Amino acid sequence: MENGSLYTSIQDGIASIEFYHSASNSLPSNLLERLSNAFNDLSKNEKVQVIILKSEKEKAFCAGASFNELTAISDPTEGAAFFMGFANVLNAMRTCSKLIIGRIQGKTVGGGVGLAAACDYCFATEAASIKLSELTIGIGPFVIAPAVTRKMGIAAFSELSLDATHWQNAYWAQKKGLYTHVYEDIKEMDSAIKNFSEKLTSYNPAALTALKRVFWEGTAHWETLLKERALISGKLVLSDFTKQALQKFKK
Repeated sequence: MENGSLYTSIQDGIASIEFYHSASNSLPSNLLERLSNAFNDLSKNEKVQVIILKSEKEKAFCAGASFNELTAISDPTEGAAFFMGFANVLNAMRTCSKLIIGRIQGKTVGGGVGLAAACDYCFATEAASIKLSELTIGIGPFVIAPAVTRKMGIAAFSELSLDATHWQNAYWAQKKGLYTHVYEDIKEMDSAIKNFSEKLTSYNPAALTALKRVFWEGTAHWETLLKERALISGKLVLSDFTKQALQKFKK
């Protein structure tokens, strides 16, 4: 499907959000909107205590922004609207009343790193390398920067964003705080996620919700901040540098 797919399932207090796109699990606007809505809906669902965020297949977790949509942007309004898709997902994850566990099974780029950073707890495999490649096409990781710096610190964010062609491995990401655990393979990771999420459902739901609020104290200004960052990206994506870079990548 051109717009990808997203499925939500709930069992024994554990909700799973699973997204997919044929282009390495990239995120077009439609899929970003569905992700935001899924988090907002589950936040209000009294049957849910924990959410697991994952993508389909065994390779890439998320390739970030949709390349086709980036190349189709024709004015700053369209550009800002596209990057607001990422802003809305991050804010939905931030304000969600449920703890969110990230299942990062493979490589993740750009906005995908932002998704991982917005999770409250992340499991990954050794294949889950990360990269912020935005500078290579003339834009920058402006919208996801607050989430990444909150989780990994400004030094790690600077290294990732400036060394835009370099993959950092999963153990580097764990050392910097993005991942909590790294496993040799998907089977081992999924077993650990199952045990951990089941343990969380045995705790007082009110305590989990209160703890989630504590985790995200001091981020209320993101509603405004991420809009401002989306405007920056929306203008830069129309620059001659970015248009030429995107055409090269497309070829």
